[in-house]
Amino acid sequence: MLRHHHKVLLVGDGAVGSSFAFSLLQTTQEVDELVIVDLKKDKATGESLDLQDITPLTSPVNIHAGDYSDATDADVVVITAGVPRKPSETRLDLVNKNAKILSTIVTPIVESGFSGIFVVSSNPVDILTTLTQKLSGFPKHRVIGTGTSLDTARLDVLLSEKLDLPVNEIDAFILGEHGDTSFGAFDEATVNGKPLKEVANLTDQDYAALERAVKARGSEIINGKGATFYGVAKYLAYIVRAIIENRNVMLPVSVPLTGQYGIKDLYLGLPAIINRTGIERVVDYDFSEAELKKLTLSATKMKEVLDNVEL
Repeated sequence: MLRHHHKVLLVGDGAVGSSFAFSLLQTTQEVDELVIVDLKKDKATGESLDLQDITPLTSPVNIHAGDYSDATDADVVVITAGVPRKPSETRLDLVNKNAKILSTIVTPIVESGFSGIFVVSSNPVDILTTLTQKLSGFPKHRVIGTGTSLDTARLDVLLSEKLDLPVNEIDAFILGEHGDTSFGAFDEATVNGKPLKEVANLTDQDYAALERAVKARGSEIINGKGATFYGVAKYLAYIVRAIIENRNVMLPVSVPLTGQYGIKDLYLGLPAIINRTGIERVVDYDFSEAELKKLTLSATKMKEVLDNVEL
């Protein structure tokens, strides 16, 4: 029996896009074709040639530059395109710029006959994932954003440092908006399967400090090296691999809320099971009252921004 030809189309060949492509090719043998689309066609061509050089050590993948029409038979379209925020800009300024860019991407991809899954990492990711679903008219489970997967990684690293434990023993989520209103779900966090709050002697001040440190980490990286990209690129590759390989992984990503927790018509960072159908299901979470308030605040802030978006 012939195996399905797995094809991924990447839109946006900046630092996140190129790091994603590099990571994806190193971690899966299941991708047969990778198409890179960028406004700078020469850069996309150079990127494909550079990536071809790793295939003797990874797997035989057809890597080439292309355009939106190449999405016709793609399994996954990954969107990393957009402009980064300038120091003087508000998130809303960024939203309107990136929303306009997004519409010029999503519309031609849908018109190509694409019927796969959109994975979005452009910022603000929850807003742009919501808009990708609206612009495409796709079923909500076939549009995913990277959400709070990166924030969660940062929390796990910080907790491992604080508790002096290996990072893979810690399972704690940051949920809500990928941004200022995100929060740590510490009541449900575990260390080696045991509740964090039983294992670790941390105060409310410690938890608040951890949340602040997670939010500050992006700026710290940007101040040091100009941009953050390895973390989000790795999670993007992980999500795409879960789709291509039908892996049923659980990750906190931008998921569609359709009434859960009293929130609807919005994507927010919550744990979900991801496989070849996209978002297989949003995991029901037993939030404490305080956490539910934080999630509601995240939703309210996102709605305010969405209501002001001009497409």
